[in-house]
Amino acid sequence: MTFIEFKKLLLDAETTIPKFTSLIKVSEKNVQSYKKKEEVPNTIAVIAACFAKMQQEGIDYKEVIGDLDLNKKSKNSGFSKKKKK
Repeated sequence: MTFIEFKKLLLDAETTIPKFTSLIKVSEKNVQSYKKKEEVPNTIAVIAACFAKMQQEGIDYKEVIGDLDLNKKSKNSGFSKKKKK
């Protein structure tokens, strides 16, 4: 999905990039970086499409996601390679 298509879905979901990233607990900087790549990852595209569809169907997706009690990952979490001494 192109970044432009992604932004259109956010409009359909009646949200913005800052609100979207805050809701799903990801870095706004990371999502903004997809603009340079002109493409968003499949997972981000799927989330945006689901939010847009839920909004269209009158489902409060913000409440649904809020109920998940997601946590923002720390900088050092994930699968990065450990540095050897």
